[in-house]
Amino acid sequence: MTTAADAALDQAAVAAVQRRTVRVLAAGQVLGGIAFGATVSLGALLAADLSGQDALSGLATASVTLGASLCAIPLARLAARRGRRVALTLGNLFALVGIAVVITAAALRLFPLLLLGVVLIGAGNAGNLQSRFAATDLADTARRGRDLGTVVWATTVGAVAGPLLLTPGEAVGAALGMPPLTGSYAFSIVAQAAAFGLYVVALRPDPLLTAQRLARSGEARREHIVEVDRPVAARYAIFAVAGSHVVMASVMAMTPLHLSHLAPEHVTIVVGTTIALHVFGMYGLSPMFGLLADRAGRIATILVGQALLAASLVLAAISPDDQWAVLVALFLLGAGWSAATIAGAALLTESTLTAQRPRRQGVSDTIMTFSAAVGAVLAGLVLSWIGYGGLALVALVIVVTVTVLAPYARRG
Repeated sequence: MTTAADAALDQAAVAAVQRRTVRVLAAGQVLGGIAFGATVSLGALLAADLSGQDALSGLATASVTLGASLCAIPLARLAARRGRRVALTLGNLFALVGIAVVITAAALRLFPLLLLGVVLIGAGNAGNLQSRFAATDLADTARRGRDLGTVVWATTVGAVAGPLLLTPGEAVGAALGMPPLTGSYAFSIVAQAAAFGLYVVALRPDPLLTAQRLARSGEARREHIVEVDRPVAARYAIFAVAGSHVVMASVMAMTPLHLSHLAPEHVTIVVGTTIALHVFGMYGLSPMFGLLADRAGRIATILVGQALLAASLVLAAISPDDQWAVLVALFLLGAGWSAATIAGAALLTESTLTAQRPRRQGVSDTIMTFSAAVGAVLAGLVLSWIGYGGLALVALVIVVTVTVLAPYARRG
């Protein structure tokens, strides 16, 4: 028979595992963010260069999100069977192979091969996306948003460094004989390899497998395992996360190309700085939004994200040719994405039974990334048709839809 002291000890042990898990995931996100930041900054430019058509530049971002979409459910199923550690390390392997393929494509000037490499990097990003859910597997209900926000925040270091490494990366790439616009990937290879080793060695015990055991046995149920099923709230969470991600990815994907026309003589500096600030908005404020989600509520924080996204899009629509306005708009775009996705991921987790979480989380990531892939492709066409400001106004329709549907989730 389990005594009260044994139960308290069990809770203390679970809390210790959760703290260790958050630290390991945060370190892995620092490393994984470098490759993500470099791909975001360089993908559209490489695609335009190799294809010779600006309208096809959106295919790079589309390929990243397509790769993540294709692998989200398989990696989630793998995590359900073998744990988060196996799924995350496999994602890192995909990314390493993808980086090598991108560099080869740039050297051979093969546009289709470039897209294949970016798809593989996107497959690796599907593993990175799982990290935020891994942070919630054993999280205390009162701290779920903050733990999630901490892991997302850790991506700031790598993701901001990625765009800022464009200029030094070109110098390193030239010294190594790498093709133009691929130098930053030299740093990405080192970072991804380090993340792979970290997950293999340090992500033990596995948080998802531990949560599944606790759910089956009934241990730590109140403090760490939420066993409720609210499908309406879960569906809204999936839609809010996907909608916010589509808005962010579509506008962000076209920004480097738009800025390259505004400042062709300083393209790497202007693009690198703008994307770095955007990525800081995505990740740098995430602890604050995690705390807000814990205290004000998940749906309220999702709506804060929609307000920030709306402000960004209106500013971009009003002043599309002002570099400073675009810079501020991209920061707000990242901040709005952060608030909505952190709160949405927390809402999805606590609206789903533990046994069903990997499946729903995989479905959420698949919908999110596939929708963003389609959005990135269409964004290139919209940009060439009605310009950057018009693209912002089209994206605003999605923000309004997510906002209008919020009352239905509250009732659910």
